[in-house]
Amino acid sequence: MARGIGRSAASQVFIALSIAVVVTALLTSGLLLFEGQRSARAEAERVTHAVAQTLADSPEVRAALAADGARATPVLQPIATAVIDDAPVDFVTIMDADGTRATHPDPRQIGRTYLGTIPAAPVPLTEEFTGTLGPSLRTIAPVEQDGRLVGWVSVGVTVETVSAAIVPRLLAALGIGAALVIAGVAGALLARRFTRRLAGDLPAGEIRDTLAAAESMRTLGEALRAQTHEHGNRLHAAVALLELGRTEEAIDLLSASAQRSQSLVDQVTARSEGDPTVAALLLGKTAQAAERGVELTVDLDPGAPQSLLPPIDQVALVGNLLDNAVDAAAAGDAPRWVRVRLARTAEAELVLEISDSGPGIPAHLRSRVFERGFSTKPAGAEGRGVGLALARALVDDIGGSIVIAAHPPTTFRVVLPTEAS
Repeated sequence: MARGIGRSAASQVFIALSIAVVVTALLTSGLLLFEGQRSARAEAERVTHAVAQTLADSPEVRAALAADGARATPVLQPIATAVIDDAPVDFVTIMDADGTRATHPDPRQIGRTYLGTIPAAPVPLTEEFTGTLGPSLRTIAPVEQDGRLVGWVSVGVTVETVSAAIVPRLLAALGIGAALVIAGVAGALLARRFTRRLAGDLPAGEIRDTLAAAESMRTLGEALRAQTHEHGNRLHAAVALLELGRTEEAIDLLSASAQRSQSLVDQVTARSEGDPTVAALLLGKTAQAAERGVELTVDLDPGAPQSLLPPIDQVALVGNLLDNAVDAAAAGDAPRWVRVRLARTAEAELVLEISDSGPGIPAHLRSRVFERGFSTKPAGAEGRGVGLALARALVDDIGGSIVIAAHPPTTFRVVLPTEAS
């Protein structure tokens, strides 16, 4: 039975993958751009520091500043101009110890006071400062002669130049982002084609219905097989007892089997509401559990109402939870048991509780109980595939709730809305 009309599962897969690809491409491009900007700035700082320190260590610069200070322009200006022409820097300012410029790209600024920060001690300093050429990254280094501070060398790169260096990186980031989008969309198209080949144009709800139907058939089939197998075993045992002339024991064996089944049948008959399909499932599951040495007991409240789930989904829900409980109990220590309770809540909802004697679920795994492939079996087991995940989906689909107890015994508590709730 389909649940509503919507996009096909194939289209939903395509949309989800496309969104994921676009988000990934945007994040990747953003990170590349950020890293490019950081790298360009770091490169500018390294260059200005290296050039400033090299000039500060130059014998010509030291001698000129030591002899004439700010009046050494005729000697120092050609040196500064040559460095600007050869190195990737925008300005070189050489000044005396007080900060009076001896060189500058703009000759009108020569003889004026340096606008950047002059360190209190003769150590290099890199900063971003707005000077006569606008905002720039600059490094100032001390010039010393015979242990005496004779001047400073400031080398800078304008922020505009740094920004221009980012453009190639920006284009590369955009290109990588575009390539990711193209590749991702192509992958999403292939995924849509593959999903459509498997599921046609079915919406996700219809696929879940199909899966629930398949799970229901499997569950009922296993239950009927177990019940038939149990009855066959009892019948063979009874026939053997009759052949041995032990008539009373054969009658007791068959009577015990009939009484156990009749007890559950009486509970089903006394229930004024509800779907008999689930009750029939419980009869079969009782035999299936017995095959594995697990005692399955059922408590059916006569007033337990029928939920809004269709019979197929009820079988899928109860069957998967029971399979999981029987698996967990069978893997634990004796006595091995599973208990099922169906009752009415104060809000006229249907409550289903399934407990087992298994080893319980570690605290760090409780949040993963309803993930695909998870089981409450001990660590290392393969799990029941989509069983618990399907149970969660069926309950959520009609606005119910499903929780698991925090402490042993492991108990799943399902609350389902009804027509009266």
